[in-house]
Amino acid sequence: MRIGLVAGPWIPVPPVGYGGTERIIDSLARGFIAAGHEVLLAAASDSTCPAPLVPAMRPAEPEQLGFTLSELSHVIRAYDGLQGVDIIHDHTLAGPLVARAVAPAPVATTIHGPLTQASADLYRAMAASTAIIGISRDQTSRAPDVPVTRVIHHGMDVAAVPIGSGRGGYVCFVGRMCPDKGVLEAIHIARTAGIPLRIAAKMRAPQEIQYFRSVIEPLLGSNAEFLGELGDTDKYRLMGEAMALLNPIQWSEPFGLVMIESLSTGTPVVGTPIGSAPEIVDHGKTGYLGPTEQLHGLLPLAAALDRSLCRDRALKLFSTERMVANHLDLYAKLVEKSQVPRVPDGSHVQQNRVGRTVIGAPESRPISTQRQ
Repeated sequence: MRIGLVAGPWIPVPPVGYGGTERIIDSLARGFIAAGHEVLLAAASDSTCPAPLVPAMRPAEPEQLGFTLSELSHVIRAYDGLQGVDIIHDHTLAGPLVARAVAPAPVATTIHGPLTQASADLYRAMAASTAIIGISRDQTSRAPDVPVTRVIHHGMDVAAVPIGSGRGGYVCFVGRMCPDKGVLEAIHIARTAGIPLRIAAKMRAPQEIQYFRSVIEPLLGSNAEFLGELGDTDKYRLMGEAMALLNPIQWSEPFGLVMIESLSTGTPVVGTPIGSAPEIVDHGKTGYLGPTEQLHGLLPLAAALDRSLCRDRALKLFSTERMVANHLDLYAKLVEKSQVPRVPDGSHVQQNRVGRTVIGAPESRPISTQRQ
């Protein structure tokens, strides 16, 4: 297939630091190419992903993050440059709405954020012309009336992540510097457990800096160390030598990529059973999930878990290969459906099992309701 991928305008693909969606798009592009498909990527022009880039795109605009005009201008350029592809997978929010008028091929989109009342309105509006992909069962359960075509968990290149020893004598926190991610709770949990905590966090936005200075920085000391935002090499080293990843999230996170990164290094996860966490962590085998106030007692138990089980779970359920295969299966169905010829009354023409042409009633069911 010739696959068009659309990323947002604000962060290059792959991201230099924080950028979960862009990391997933990069993994998909590389995986599709490795599987023998052609990929055309509509992303910021300073992206370094090996896929060919749509021409005339602008460099990343991090200062415009979240601005509608920036995204709309970006996706219009993207669709102009995606002529001739068989399928478009748009990872923006505005793109699928624009695509209804200009898309040259079937379109799929992934819900990367939470399904709020406002975002659910948008996905319901685009569902008639766009296949919608969820990233966790918990996420899609938040708005059951949004017609999700399939749930596909995120994946990553697990084989490229080094396995750590877990003998560093500390636990780690990796995420964004904000209340929802639970960094404040992580400090208190580790302190109660008497285990040193090392914190790696994105801290660029003004509200993130303010939260750090007013709430987190006064609590730092010999048992709670802030390392800043780390690149992949340093991040995987931090995770791999940790006794556990401490992930006391305080919101229903649609998918916790940091958890599969930790499992890939062989490090178990200790966190709250919120959002996608129960779909990622096998309680009692690859980590422990429980209420925030109980997590300090679970940290020593996590250190005794079999690290090979953590790595094996990541390889089996959260690899790039599995994620790529799931997407290709869906793309093939969408392309096949788009190529069914039509007769004047709106019925579809197809071949029966013996090769005879038959005319059936218009299809009204979704491509697939399978959830993976």
